[in-house]
Amino acid sequence: MKGGCLHRLLVNKLCFVLVVLLAVPIVVLLLEGAPVLTIFNTTPEQLKVFSQGFLQQQEQEHLGHDLSPLAGRLGPASRSHTKKSRTKQKQDCNYAKGKWVEDEKRPLYSGNECKQWLSKMWACRMMRRADFSYENFRWQPHDCDMSEFTGPNFLERMKHKTLAFVGDSLGRQQFQSMMCIATGGKYSPEVEDVGWEYGLVKAPGALRPDGWAYRFPATNTTILFYWSASLSELEPLNTENSVTSYALHLDRPVTFLKKYLNRFDVLVLNTGHHWNRGKFNGNHWELYADGKAVGKGRLADLNRAKKSYTA
Repeated sequence: MKGGCLHRLLVNKLCFVLVVLLAVPIVVLLLEGAPVLTIFNTTPEQLKVFSQGFLQQQEQEHLGHDLSPLAGRLGPASRSHTKKSRTKQKQDCNYAKGKWVEDEKRPLYSGNECKQWLSKMWACRMMRRADFSYENFRWQPHDCDMSEFTGPNFLERMKHKTLAFVGDSLGRQQFQSMMCIATGGKYSPEVEDVGWEYGLVKAPGALRPDGWAYRFPATNTTILFYWSASLSELEPLNTENSVTSYALHLDRPVTFLKKYLNRFDVLVLNTGHHWNRGKFNGNHWELYADGKAVGKGRLADLNRAKKSYTA
């Protein structure tokens, strides 16, 4: 008898628990405003759709932003999320890491035609060099794409802006190559010489000016170069002697930069080739910092000199 009562009690409790388990989801659905009857009357086809949506959600949670294999199966909202993820990936691209790849659209100009800007000593097409395969390569970053570079596109992006190259002969070659790219290597009489705006005029007795500056009127884009082998301020130690040594101030940028830096939107610097004892002795340079000679003004340790300059 006691066993029967106990059995009925357990059955009643079990039924109560089942009722509660069934009732709780219905209450929750009602509180959330869900159409309960619609859910309970779901057809097999609708259940199939719900199952696919659930699986897609699970795949998203496990795969994160890497949804390219699922792109063909995702709905509009998911595809939008994928597009945003790819955009973010492109924005986070490290353009410094990549490799050179062959491109049939290169070179961007002809060395035979771009005589207006190329110095004769660097016009390789005008010499006897036979191998020009290197001209057919472009830079390809890892895991992201770069928009195709063209002269007109570059000038439009640099509208009302100034690009300045400051450095030694390497910077001068970069400047001349950029002028060839911007003009497509074609003769461009419309380009204006504005070197006078930056004091880039040929001094009496000089072979050439300290640099060049040109402006493209259609986009008001200025491209210039200034020669500075050390990027540092040079100061004559004896103004009364024409054959004097010069203080190379490691802690002072070249005067041209101090004067015109605020006019530049993009600045490309290079130095290095002239940082050796032979060049220092030939140019009569002596190292200075804080207004005083460093190491008796001599280049005893190139690495220390570069670190001091960087600092």
